[in-house]
Amino acid sequence: MDELDLTAAESKAAYEEIKKYVLEHTGLKVSNLYIAQVKQKCGIIERVNYNLPKSENSRQPKCPPEKEKAIKEALEYFRMI
Repeated sequence: MDELDLTAAESKAAYEEIKKYVLEHTGLKVSNLYIAQVKQKCGIIERVNYNLPKSENSRQPKCPPEKEKAIKEALEYFRMI
């Protein structure tokens, strides 16, 4: 294996890297929740979330369209989609 070969984990950006990219390029601050929602829409499989809400009818904020677009651009930049 060459030094330049990447493992699957190394080729993916962490949430903090995505947040930093979005902030630098658009000036928008995005949350982990919004990133997770966009990743799910794009078919990127996340691990199981064990931090579930206590009530079944609790509401989560939905990612606004401008932030969704910025997150998708970051995911494309990091070659995740």
